[in-house]
Amino acid sequence: MQPFEFGFVRAAAVSPNLRVADVTFNVNEIIVALRQAADAGAALALFPELSVTGYSCGDLFYQTLLLERARAALDTLARATAELGTAGVVGLPLLQDGRIYNCAAFLNRGAVVGIVPKTYLPNTQEYYEARWFASARYARFDAVTIHGARVPFGADLLFRATNVAGLTLGIEICEDLWAINAPSSDKALAGATILLNPSASDDTLGKSEYRTDLVTHQSGRCLAAYLYAGASPNESTTDVVFAGHSLIAENGTLLAITKRFQFETQMALADMDVERLANERAKNTSFATQAPHHTYRTIEFELPPPRETQPYVLQRALLQMPFVPSDPERRALHCREIFALQATGLAKRLKHIGIQNVTLGVSGGLDSTLALLVTLKAFDVLGLDHNGIHAISMPGFGTTARTKSNAEQLAQNLGIAFHTIPITDAVRQHFRDIGHDENLHDVTYENAQARERTQILMDLANQVNGIVIGTGDLSELALGWATYNGDHMSMYDVNAGVPKTLVRYLVEWAADAEFSGDVAKILRDIATTPITPELLPLDVQGAQAQNTEETIGPYVLHDFFLYYMVRHQFAPRKIFFLAQQAFGAEYDASTILKWLRVFYKRFFSQQFKRSAMPDGPKIGSVALSPRGDWRMPSDASAALWLEQLEKI
Repeated sequence: MQPFEFGFVRAAAVSPNLRVADVTFNVNEIIVALRQAADAGAALALFPELSVTGYSCGDLFYQTLLLERARAALDTLARATAELGTAGVVGLPLLQDGRIYNCAAFLNRGAVVGIVPKTYLPNTQEYYEARWFASARYARFDAVTIHGARVPFGADLLFRATNVAGLTLGIEICEDLWAINAPSSDKALAGATILLNPSASDDTLGKSEYRTDLVTHQSGRCLAAYLYAGASPNESTTDVVFAGHSLIAENGTLLAITKRFQFETQMALADMDVERLANERAKNTSFATQAPHHTYRTIEFELPPPRETQPYVLQRALLQMPFVPSDPERRALHCREIFALQATGLAKRLKHIGIQNVTLGVSGGLDSTLALLVTLKAFDVLGLDHNGIHAISMPGFGTTARTKSNAEQLAQNLGIAFHTIPITDAVRQHFRDIGHDENLHDVTYENAQARERTQILMDLANQVNGIVIGTGDLSELALGWATYNGDHMSMYDVNAGVPKTLVRYLVEWAADAEFSGDVAKILRDIATTPITPELLPLDVQGAQAQNTEETIGPYVLHDFFLYYMVRHQFAPRKIFFLAQQAFGAEYDASTILKWLRVFYKRFFSQQFKRSAMPDGPKIGSVALSPRGDWRMPSDASAALWLEQLEKI
């Protein structure tokens, strides 16, 4: 991977060791930390507020010697950035025109690129900043002289990287973030994609949780990455304690955080995805229709490329199943919410049309099981009789004893109406009618069974004055893995927003949280059943040789591809890179590339099925309904995407 390829920028938020008012010691410690950040591949390192002197100097900030040494330290630190190849942002007090300003200096490639003063000065309770410092509002100059060079100065500075597409830095200082109208919000609207906050917020009971939420939420509101570097416990503890709380967040997600209350230097390190942020902003109409309230000066700079590490490993969480939370407790909450969304969506539809009967096909597989459980919940929400749920088993040429038995036992234990209607005779008659050889196991052979089953469900729904509940999931919609006018069609598809990798967890969660006894046992067995449409004949042992994932590829890969293509608009090369990072231990590069090609070919060629899909509830951030999230012509070409894959 080349430096900054795919929009990743590695940065560090550092809480360094320090001594209050010892500039020489602090500068040396900052340089040591810069070297550590450079060795870790970071292109940028953020240090705390007033890190050159220490935040808790009190009236020593009036001392000429301290101010002069702090100003002189910028030259030493700037030269260190050139030597180490990592840009840095450090905090210092700066005397100019009779006022002292609490500043953050951006250092890069041996130079002081710009200096940003603090706007909001806390002056209540334990804070006395207005005693020593002036707000940025009082500055009547736009540049200062540092070692003979004129350096841009002001809260109106942004820093745009010329060698990283979409990377613009915006700086605010500590209390600025706590303000009602945080400067970072306006700077984000002006183009800043990475926001930096050198801070010295002390710690009190519960404050770290609030601070973490504040930083994380601000990154989400601004559609930005947010680096926050907190002062270390080596600050004065005369009346307060500092914890060294540093963190990195991106668009509402916490990427990295330091261990608090450590006297040694601590560092939060993460790869921020600038391309992701740019893509989020491009499609967010609320962001696009707002303008910044202030005018900003943009200073251009070239971010030093990080040191290469082999093999390259992203410093950010990269889940193999992005639709499925990795934490079991959070996953359980996730499943409960999804189940409620599905059931409420169906309940509203039933309530609106005033019916008390539904039909749905139950195969003993994952999707139809989830649809059945959701339907049961919807009936309970409305207080409807379970006998109005007509579960239909329609065994065909490939139905196994295991799935048929599970479907029947599940329906019986749930106390719902269960019907068995074999389709083999009807399909054979159809083959004779159209002149198809039953021994030719082609697409006609398979689709005829799917359409026969749909016909039965539709006609039975008419008989009972009900509707057909669809069972197809989001992953099948993405791949077009459904028979057009067969299992593709229903009156309401409760699984339309649920990806395949999540369906299994929902069934397992239902076994644990919603049911017990025999029902839970059956559900757990269904959760381990191989994924297959059961359309081809069984082997001599009565087993189904047809396996969906052997034909179209592993759903864990396809859901990964789907998430990063639709949710983040990434190009094939970047998705391939991310998949290698996530699945390198399970799949080699050629296997990932093979199934990625299949994904793009099927996704583009099968849009016509999505254009005619039935209603169904949106569940997560990825949805493919033509009436909601996804609008795409059915005859769009996949050539550009496939061409890029051919060049890998």
